[in-house]
Amino acid sequence: MRDDRPPGEGSLVLRTLTAGPLENNVYLAACAVTGRAVLIDPAADADRILQEAAGLQVEAVLLTHGHHDHLGAARSVSRALGVPVRLHPADAPLAGLPGTRPLADGERIACGTLMLEVLHTPGHTPGSVCFLAGSTLFSGDTLFPGGPGATGGPAAFREVMASLRGRLFALPDATAVLPGHGPATTIGAERPSWDEWERRGW
Repeated sequence: MRDDRPPGEGSLVLRTLTAGPLENNVYLAACAVTGRAVLIDPAADADRILQEAAGLQVEAVLLTHGHHDHLGAARSVSRALGVPVRLHPADAPLAGLPGTRPLADGERIACGTLMLEVLHTPGHTPGSVCFLAGSTLFSGDTLFPGGPGATGGPAAFREVMASLRGRLFALPDATAVLPGHGPATTIGAERPSWDEWERRGW
């Protein structure tokens, strides 16, 4: 099992691939002890995702939000693995995936010794969530290096900025941020720019 976990992360084994025309990051987060895992944002290329998942006991497909570029392979992968697709209910109409199971803010998802906490971070979409596994944050499109993801207007921009200040930037500086697109960053690297992003506005 390849271990791509960030330095200092205990039970997390991370497998990452990039898929789809928008180069989405697809993450397999697994327990190093048991091999139990979750699949986060299966954007596209189901066959390649399933190959990457070989040897892991994937228990659920988790979606950070309902945009189609993050879930293009969700249905086929979930059927192949026999596992549910989980999504915050506020994004269910956006996703258009029948039969998803809801995610709740504060919910804790256990995979062996690995625990992921669901953080509802609305703004990019109404149902955007992040998943916190120890000192690693899977941020979807809520936070990238250099700012939050795009929003649909000033009200949604204020909402995502509140999510950043109240939820994500309350995390320790060393928290690794693994976004839905592009390279990783840390909370400490991004927090000082919050005021600048707010001045820049929507």
